[in-house]
Amino acid sequence: MSTSAAGVIFSLSLLPALAVAYRYLGDYMFRVVTATRHARVERGFYRLIGVNPDGEQSWAQYARSLLAFSLVSILLLYAFLRVQGKLWLSNGLPGVPDHLAWNTAVSFVTNANWQAYSGESTMGHLVQMAGLGVQHFASAAVGIAVAVVLVRGFARSRTDQLGNFWVDLTRISLRILLPFSVLLAIVLMVFGVVQNLSAGTDVSTLTGGAQHITGGPVASWESIKLLGTNGGGFYNVNSAHPFEDPTAWTSWLELFLILVIPTSLPRVFGRMVGQNRQGYAILTVTAILVIASVVLVNVFELTGHGTVPEAVGAAMEGKDVRFGISDSATFAALNTMGNGGVVISFHDSYTALGGGVLLMGIMLGGIGLGSVGTGLFGYLMIAIMTVFLAGLMVGRTPEFLGKKIGAREIKLVSLFWLSVPALALVGTAVAFATGNNSTALNVGPHGFSEVLYAFTSAANLNGSAFAGITVNTPWWDVALGLTILVGRFLPIIFLLALAGSLARQRTVPATAGTVPTHTPLFIGLVVGVTVIMAGLVYLPALALGPLAEGL
Repeated sequence: MSTSAAGVIFSLSLLPALAVAYRYLGDYMFRVVTATRHARVERGFYRLIGVNPDGEQSWAQYARSLLAFSLVSILLLYAFLRVQGKLWLSNGLPGVPDHLAWNTAVSFVTNANWQAYSGESTMGHLVQMAGLGVQHFASAAVGIAVAVVLVRGFARSRTDQLGNFWVDLTRISLRILLPFSVLLAIVLMVFGVVQNLSAGTDVSTLTGGAQHITGGPVASWESIKLLGTNGGGFYNVNSAHPFEDPTAWTSWLELFLILVIPTSLPRVFGRMVGQNRQGYAILTVTAILVIASVVLVNVFELTGHGTVPEAVGAAMEGKDVRFGISDSATFAALNTMGNGGVVISFHDSYTALGGGVLLMGIMLGGIGLGSVGTGLFGYLMIAIMTVFLAGLMVGRTPEFLGKKIGAREIKLVSLFWLSVPALALVGTAVAFATGNNSTALNVGPHGFSEVLYAFTSAANLNGSAFAGITVNTPWWDVALGLTILVGRFLPIIFLLALAGSLARQRTVPATAGTVPTHTPLFIGLVVGVTVIMAGLVYLPALALGPLAEGL
């Protein structure tokens, strides 16, 4: 079977599995986030932290709780990393340097999971499990909770109450992420992913050399890393390591786990607003953008231009020989569109235009799929912008799901959309202005792409790396950490403020002048607005990097 045919089967076989998950997992998550009863263990936790689970919060109170929880999480994780050398199961590794500890703490608390370190030679097992692993759960739960709050803003009327952050965080963690991750860890162990507390084994290689192979609790890490679209690798090469991803089957399962919650959340949205067709509209937009990305990356990698690719018939450099070009390209496209940050190949070695498509997938801001939560609220933000533009064209007051889109709402949406590109582009410019781009291994357009990818991945909380650039320096750790921090919380504040504004409105009935937001026409408008907005913002930067190199 040809590699292209294998890639098609690899991709298409995901569809029926995701279709089943959309219905049943989506309905289950809907029941979790709308339930009124609290489990016994949840009530015990609420008493412990002094929270009234039946009291709801305004958007400002919700934001303060979220920010306080995240701040404490960053400080505790930073301290945990710094004292690693004095802890059990440190594997003899010292404490993490201050600038790297800062970068790592911020990265894992924000669901970016950008890694400027080699996992097996920097982090002990206890830090991986009880420090970074805990944030796999917490950061994913926060992302889902924020998306649910925005949906409540559409679903509720004449109120400033949007739920309770501590209740949302607890339920999502205990009822969704924890049970499924335990089950999936067992499945991964069955198919060859390691799970132990071994400090490692010294082995002799085929060439007569010696190599130290580190073990660890990889399966339990891997399950929530994938399910929560965290993306952090237990090992330096992430899922290209056979202990994390031993077979083509586990590679398929990894992609399914990365996609399953972002794919199911539109069902939650449709159920909460009482219009399941809205969920199908989101899936259609997602499918169009994702299929376009997968096809383009495969085309560029299978027909790569250049002396070596043309000589061997494709661009195999940087690809895992176990999976081949097509599976690697498909995996890369879905992960950059989905903010999973998991890699089985090095994006720096992709063709110029193939790498440019991966970069553009991140620049779309998660509209294609996004990480848990970001894909849903990213779509809703772009849909609001589309409704506003459509209203201007026909001369009517824009409405979306019965809520009027006025000056306040569109300002918040605009700030949401402009903040992340500004971080990515300004960060790239500062790196070149201060000479810190010199850590890139290449010069010219490809070197520019390496720097641009780093800041774009950080600002959009993608976490994947282009490679080919050294980022574990004080300047890069601090700069990317700040980019991740602001890129996470500034858009969330704008989003929560928008949810509060929508919830206070009275829901107005649809009229003949209301733009339907589930039709093929609207779906096409959303796709067009998404691509145009991203293109207008990023095209000059893309022209200096992958386009200049590829053309």
